[in-house]
Amino acid sequence: MKTLRYLLLLIPFSAAAQSTPSTNPYPFTPAQDSVYVRENYQKLEYMVPMRDGTKLFTQVYAPKDQATKHPIIMQRTPYSCQPYGVDRIRRRVGPNAFMLRDNYIVVYQDVRGRWASEGTFVEMTPHIDAKKGKADHDEASDTYDTIDWLLKNIPANNGNVGQWGISYPGFYASAGAVSEHPALKASSPQAPMADLWRDDAFHNGAFMIAGNFSFYTFFQEHKQPTKQNPPALFEVNDPDGYHFYLNMGPTANSESQYYKGRNKYYHENFDHPSYDDHWKKRNILPHLNGIKHAVMVVGGWYDEQDLFGTFNTYKAIEKQNPGIQNVFVVGPWVHGGWAGPSGQTLADLDFGSKTAPYYQETIEAKFFKHYLFSEPNRQTATPLDLPEATLFETGTNRWRTFDTYPPKGTVSKQLFLGSNGTLGFTPSATGAAFSEFLSDPAHPVPFSSKINDGFSAEYMVEDQRFAASRPDVLTFQTDALTEDLTLAGPILAQLTVSTTGTDADWVVKVIDVYPPDAPQDPKKPDVVFGNYQQLIRSEIIRGRYRNNPGKPEAFTPNTPTPVAVELQDVLHTIKKGHRLMVQIQSSCFPFSDLNPQTFVPIFSAKPADYRKANHRVYHSKTGASFLKVGVLAQ
Repeated sequence: MKTLRYLLLLIPFSAAAQSTPSTNPYPFTPAQDSVYVRENYQKLEYMVPMRDGTKLFTQVYAPKDQATKHPIIMQRTPYSCQPYGVDRIRRRVGPNAFMLRDNYIVVYQDVRGRWASEGTFVEMTPHIDAKKGKADHDEASDTYDTIDWLLKNIPANNGNVGQWGISYPGFYASAGAVSEHPALKASSPQAPMADLWRDDAFHNGAFMIAGNFSFYTFFQEHKQPTKQNPPALFEVNDPDGYHFYLNMGPTANSESQYYKGRNKYYHENFDHPSYDDHWKKRNILPHLNGIKHAVMVVGGWYDEQDLFGTFNTYKAIEKQNPGIQNVFVVGPWVHGGWAGPSGQTLADLDFGSKTAPYYQETIEAKFFKHYLFSEPNRQTATPLDLPEATLFETGTNRWRTFDTYPPKGTVSKQLFLGSNGTLGFTPSATGAAFSEFLSDPAHPVPFSSKINDGFSAEYMVEDQRFAASRPDVLTFQTDALTEDLTLAGPILAQLTVSTTGTDADWVVKVIDVYPPDAPQDPKKPDVVFGNYQQLIRSEIIRGRYRNNPGKPEAFTPNTPTPVAVELQDVLHTIKKGHRLMVQIQSSCFPFSDLNPQTFVPIFSAKPADYRKANHRVYHSKTGASFLKVGVLAQ
């Protein structure tokens, strides 16, 4: 079982609706890309000095045409800029195949302490706002020093630099955006990590065990520069993540039985289960200010890793840097899916067009070309004709563009949970005061119905009928809609709950329920779309952090208690004849680890600490539970 998580990324308008794909959706084959690189580029390798003397391994793919001056575009990464050696060439260089033909100078760099670079690696390097000398360095200063060196040492550059990165490299693009180097003209953080306690390590205090466990066995400390990654700390030969992690037992066993103190990055999670200064100083969002150049934040609605980082990076840059061009693009993609050859399908869904090449050709290539090529007055006299936000509306499967995000005209409404599983925009006046279920850590609700390693992107659109049939999942749904309903922007669940235990996780899911007569897809004859329950958005919170992420707090048994769950943003239309459903449960295993449901430190919890508990969700006038959603007119 090997979840490569971020490592898979090493493979390398107006307000009106749009649906026009590229005229030639993906005209270049990998073989053609490889031939183009070898015929038109030369590869160079350097050790580039930083201000404190540390040298970072840097690869430069330079166009052989030295008579023309070219812009520089760079990516800084902890995942290696392999292959190493000037005679070993990447199959494709740069963000996408369309940009490859524009002949950028493309730069890849191993960050401090990773692979062939010198120095010490620190996860999500804390940013230093006021640097006092050469000893004060961070990712912004390393970006500045790298740009400065490249401009002085790489011939035939035109003096303009851009940067991009997906996932962890997206964090480096964010951090580099505040480097303040005058030659940096365009940055694109894509699915950027922003705050590990909300993105990858934890979701609101719930430990992302499958993703972290399988990632850090490969992502190990490099004590000195190397071009060979150490072997995996251990192998897991069980394709069924649900089975494997359940048999593992308490979360503590992942450390005691497997890691055994051999990976300090994994162990940092055990040392810092709450949102303390360790995590706060690694949060890049408060530092994303003073940016003078253009930014384009990119992400996917179905990003299983860095959904929080995508939306909150855009929002932080927009709020803290008034006046700059800050473009926002979100498509129907999983983590990094926009960099692939299609983006048309995910699990059972077909989005009707090849969305990835459309983005690459008409948005990404256009963005960088406008700001990095030195045509006369391009940057000042000719405005970039990209809208503020280009978003793919799921449900209707169309591109839409907006002048602001969230879109203007979005109206905030409340969806009330009611007795007997009802759901509506008005609170229920009669019926039972609560719904309840028994939560048993020995039989947690799986996050997916499919056999997988415990960390699958497809779960984000998966049919939820497997969960609705369980007695430990509460289901609320509207009547069939009489007109289309478009949900836009963030979703916040405001629950009133109680438990017979002293802690509990709360999972909230928003679902699009198809009508009974929904047509079959001939390309998927085994999928029954009648009454299909398509997941739109879900999120979890560890209840002990309901009031303060830095200070865990026990529940008082059998006492109604407010809990708020942020579900992140959507742009999805539930069509006429469909229903809107909300499911509530207390586990999504093993996407998240198990909550013992007793108020004990989870990273040292023993088997006896894991106990059954009865949970209630209230839906009366005195204890209402509802979702705050944005509704957008068609």
